[in-house]
This record gives sequence, C-alpha cells and structure tokens, in this order.
Amino acid sequence: MSEDLNKNQYSADSIQALEGMEHVRMRPSMYIGDVGVRGLHHLVYEVVDNSIDEAMAGHCSKIDVIIHEDNSISVQDDGRGIPVGIHKKEGVSALEVVMTKIGAGGKFDKDSYKVSGGLHGVGVSCVNALSEHLKATVHRDGEMWEQEYEFGKPLYPAKLIGKTDIKGTVVTFRPDSSIFTQTIEYSYDTLANRMRELSYLNKGIRISITDKRVTDEKGEFQTELFHSEEGLKEFIRFLDGNRECLIADVISMEGEKNNIPVEVAMVYNTSYAENLHSYVNNINTHEGGTHLAGFRRGLTSTLKKYADASGMLDKLKFDIAGDDFREGLTAIISVKVAEPQFEGQTKTKLGNREVTSAVSQAVSEMLENYLEEHPNDAKIIVQKVILAAQARHAARKAREMVQRKTVMSGGGLPGKLSDCSEQDPEKCEVFLVEGDSAGGTAKQGRDRNFQAILPLRGKILNVEKAMQHKVFENEEIRNIYTALGVTIGTEEDSKALNLEKLRYHKVVIMCDADVDGSHIATLILTFFFRYMRELIESGNVYIATPPLYLVKRGAKKQYAWNDQERDEIMEKFGSGASVQRYKGLGEMNAEQLWDTTMNPEFRTLRQVVVDNGGEADRIFSMLMGDEVPPRREFIEKNAVYANIDA
Repeated sequence: MSEDLNKNQYSADSIQALEGMEHVRMRPSMYIGDVGVRGLHHLVYEVVDNSIDEAMAGHCSKIDVIIHEDNSISVQDDGRGIPVGIHKKEGVSALEVVMTKIGAGGKFDKDSYKVSGGLHGVGVSCVNALSEHLKATVHRDGEMWEQEYEFGKPLYPAKLIGKTDIKGTVVTFRPDSSIFTQTIEYSYDTLANRMRELSYLNKGIRISITDKRVTDEKGEFQTELFHSEEGLKEFIRFLDGNRECLIADVISMEGEKNNIPVEVAMVYNTSYAENLHSYVNNINTHEGGTHLAGFRRGLTSTLKKYADASGMLDKLKFDIAGDDFREGLTAIISVKVAEPQFEGQTKTKLGNREVTSAVSQAVSEMLENYLEEHPNDAKIIVQKVILAAQARHAARKAREMVQRKTVMSGGGLPGKLSDCSEQDPEKCEVFLVEGDSAGGTAKQGRDRNFQAILPLRGKILNVEKAMQHKVFENEEIRNIYTALGVTIGTEEDSKALNLEKLRYHKVVIMCDADVDGSHIATLILTFFFRYMRELIESGNVYIATPPLYLVKRGAKKQYAWNDQERDEIMEKFGSGASVQRYKGLGEMNAEQLWDTTMNPEFRTLRQVVVDNGGEADRIFSMLMGDEVPPRREFIEKNAVYANIDA
C-alpha cells in the first residue's frame, strides 16, 4: 500500500528536466509555431493546459483566465500547486525547474499524470522565456510561495510569502513585445472560444474568462463562465445550433476500449456538409489521424450492415460509398492517449495505430445500440444516406467534367483567366476579382510576370445550401478549380483536394470594400472552407485590402483604409482637404489599384487561417445557412455598418 502511495505522490522529485531552453528566444517559432497572433494566443493555451492536466488527473475543478489592462494574462487554478521543494538534480526549487527548463514538468512522470495536453512538453517554461515578465504564485500545503522572472530568468529564488487556506497556482505573464512584434493585444473572442471548447471536452470543470480592458455601462468587466455537465453532447448542440436536426437527439457514448478513454457524439442534420472534429488530450487534431479513421470505419461498417439488413438498399442501382454515410453529419471524437504520437511539430495528426480499433469498436457498439433502440431515427438516417449516394452519383459526372477541364488533363484554362508568364507556382499568384469591370482594371494594373486575374461573374453559388453535384456544375466554381489546376476526389473522400499541381501558391480574394463585396468574399470563403479546406490549411488563401478613401489637398494625396485613418489624414492636411470614397474596385484606375492593393511592396494581404475548426464551422453555417435569427443577431453585434433588411 505504501509503495502505491509513494508512486502517486506529486512532489519535487516528480519533476524531470529534459533539456535546456537556450534556443527558445532565438528561435521561438520552433516552439510555438509562429510569433504572430496565433503564437501569441498559444502562450495562454500552454499555461491553461497545465491546469487542464491537473483537472484530468482529478485534482482541479476551476480555472480562471484574466486579461489585464496592459494585455498581461493571469491563469489561476485550484489544483495541487506546482511543487516548490528543492529538486535534487538541479539544486533549486522545483517551481524554478518547471519555469526555466524546457521539457520540465510532471507530465513526463507517468505516476503524476496518465495523459496530458500541451505542445510537445514545451509548456510554461516556453511561455516564461517569451515573456518580459512572469510571476508564479503557488498555494500548496497551507503555504504561499512566489517567484518572478524577466525574459525567462529568475529575479530571485522561490520564496515563502505567507500562509494560505486555498490551493492552486497563479501564473501572470506579459508577452515580450520585442519577439511578438506584430501585436501583443489579446483577442477576447479567440481566448473565449478555446475556453468554451475546453469546458465541453472536460465536462464538470468551470472555466471563466474576464477581460479587464472592457467594461459595460454598469462598469463591470466583460466576463463569461463556461461549464458543461454533458460534455460532447452539449458541444454538438452548440456547433449545430444553426442547422435543422434530422433525428431527435444527439447520439453519444463515453467509455474505455483497450485502455484508451473514448468519447464520441454525433448528430445528422439537413445540410450537405460533413463536419468531423477530432481531439487527442484536448488538442484539436484538424488533420485527423488514426482516431478519425477508426470513427469512419466504425460508422460505415455499422450503418452499412444495418442498411443492408433493412432492405432499404435493394432498389439502389449502385454501391453506397463511405462519404455517403457522412453527408449532413456533425461529429466530435475525443480520445485520451497516454503516449500520443503526432505527425509533425504542430500536433495535427495522430499516428497511434492502436487507437483505430479502439475508436472503431466504441463507435460500432454505440451505433448498434442506438439503431436498435430508435428504429424511426435509423430509418431517417438510412434514407439520408440513400439520397447522399444518389447525389454523389450525379456529382461524380459533374466532378469528372471539372477534372477533364483541368490543365494537367489537357482541357485548357478558363477563357476569362488572364494568366501570368512565370511557371514556378511558388512565385505565382491569382486574384479572384469581383466582376468584369474590376477584372479589367486589375488586368491593366497587374504585373503580368507573376500575377494572374480570374474575374468572377456576380455572386458565386452559396455552397452551404447546395447539393454536391450543383456545386460542381456551377460555372464560376468550375472555373476556379480549372484555373488552380487542382484535382478532386478519392475513393475515401469525394471532396478531397490534391494540391500537387496547384498553379498559384497565393490565391487572393479581391472584392469591393462594401457590404456586397464582403458578401461575395464570404461566399468564396465558404466554398474554400467546405470544398478546398486543404488550400486554407496550407496557407495559400489571402484577402486583398483595397482602400476605402483617397484624401487630397492640392498636390498631396494619401489613401485611407478606415474612417479613423481618413479623419487623421484630413486633420494632418488641414482645411481644404477633399475625400473620395471608393465604392468599388472599378472606380480606381489601374495605377491606383496597383499602388494600393496589388503591389507586393506596399499592399496588405490578410492570410486566411482556421484557428478553431469547430467555431469556423459554426460561423459559416450561421452566416450562410437557412436560419435567419442567429445571423441577424451576429450582424447586429459585429457589423461596423450594416443595412439589415426586414
């Protein structure tokens, strides 16, 4: 008994230092991905992950995240508190080891944590190295300890500062602006979305976020509390809140297979999109992996077996394919793996082979029970699958038409495309331009060596509400596929995109800077997200930012991209300044469009990234789906200006 107790103790000796952290400040992108907005927010996730690990080990129930007025962040939990005793090997406090040694932490000691999240064990020491100031306060065993650091170096040894009747750890840090040169301003929405996600993935935990930079009319800070009792079932309802469900309730299961905890929730809706979200130890594996393969295998085999036995497939003249079972499906797969093997530094694809069979078995048992107990829902699901198969059969012909017209199959380029002379795709970019008028101006203003122009006629099809074959039959969408030179469709996934023959490594959406232009850009982004998501995830999609105003006074002129810039320029120019408002790209001449929007030396391109796949899915379904009230509410809350029709 005493031997078991000693094994499960979380003490100073549980902390194992794997390597130094000298290179973190020199090459931060190796450790956190990048030093832009995404990397900045990742610092918070790393600290929160430590608290979540405590929660998964059963020692923490509450986590509080606070954004302070100066954009510093505090993360407080009610866990056991980081050990503060002297580490035998290092000769300093275990707290200092955790904070100053890369790869140091209890998560490398299997007796302290069975599973853990975090970014390859980089953890809070990486956050410390990339912060101009960090303070750690530990409440443990009735004592309160504290240590402060600057740029990763301790200012003094960990010291006892008093007694306490609470337990847990508080980490407060301010990112180093010399490293995060783009911005050190945190987005409340980005952090809140991740905290909400974590609350669903770890049911029972209370996670709050407070923004002390923002107060309401009562003088109270912006704050939210996230807490889920049903976990993934509630997560599914949240993600699918803007879609019409086909079945009465969420199909869900939670259990352990082959010593691997598996949690799955899924529901069918009336849409044509497939939305699968997978997690390993709370990490969103947006590239999938063995757990997703296991889900697909279990889903397909079980539903196929049921559909065959029901006799509903007898009149179908062609076979059912795997993705027919996933049309209109929203599902979340969450597994906890003791020693996860990820492909790549970004932890986006799980490689553990043993997970496939564990998830497949769990999903098969879950579905078999559900279909047996809910015969009406089972019939509705099979009918949906049959409709999807019929639509896929029609889509295959439309897709083959797209394939025949792609460049590598010798079909030639779209007639409207003005191509560039450069042959190296890495140096080439294509502008998807709204309308023939703006397209004509862009053709005159571009650099023909490396810039191609593809004008799009009006508003492209809203793919959120269209069946797959309608998407592939749409002329504008066919032109996009053909111009880009990509291939589509595999045996496993009829919408899978092959980027090997991508002709341009920058695909730039260039629309008018008005409401109509924003709508067209959103339609194009919806198409990319649903049918060319690989293009976004590989960093190939951008949005151009044409100016809104030209301010003139005599020979002086300056462009402005928003009202604030316009007002500042007018004040600088003084009385007599005039303002020209650009209602569309066509109102600029070729030289102006080149100078402001297309010239790589001066333009601003916004790269499109997906930070949170679930939230992106929810936003697209809300903005482009059938439900009007949530869309109206979103526009009223977020629009700078909007004319909302009744």
